[in-house]
Amino acid sequence: MNLSVINSVRTNNFTDELVIKKITGMWKEASSKLENHTDTIYGVYSDYESNYKGDYTLSVAIESSSGKHLIEIPPNSKYETFSVDTSNEHGVMNTWKEIWQLEEKGTLKRAYTYDLEKYYPNGEIEIHIAVM
Repeated sequence: MNLSVINSVRTNNFTDELVIKKITGMWKEASSKLENHTDTIYGVYSDYESNYKGDYTLSVAIESSSGKHLIEIPPNSKYETFSVDTSNEHGVMNTWKEIWQLEEKGTLKRAYTYDLEKYYPNGEIEIHIAVM
């Protein structure tokens, strides 16, 4: 799968005091560029410094075979999928907390390559975690 990057930010969930401001600003800017886009929109987590406590890059992207900033997701990547409770305004964050807990327990072996938040046109959201 090839994804064309609309916007990106580098941050850290635990040590960057501006993490929320950076992420919401990035999404707001990307949304203005994607006003007429009707297909799935991706949040792509990549360039991990270490584990979920380290720095990472978050990009907003769409499926595309061309573009100046292209992310190529290897076709043989394995993912575990988590559905987000979209009726809860904190559904995405709650799902990430669940993912981190599973990792801490050793029941989720993350690969730290490309993790994806998939925002479907029908309002559903899934988080796809790359696993070993």
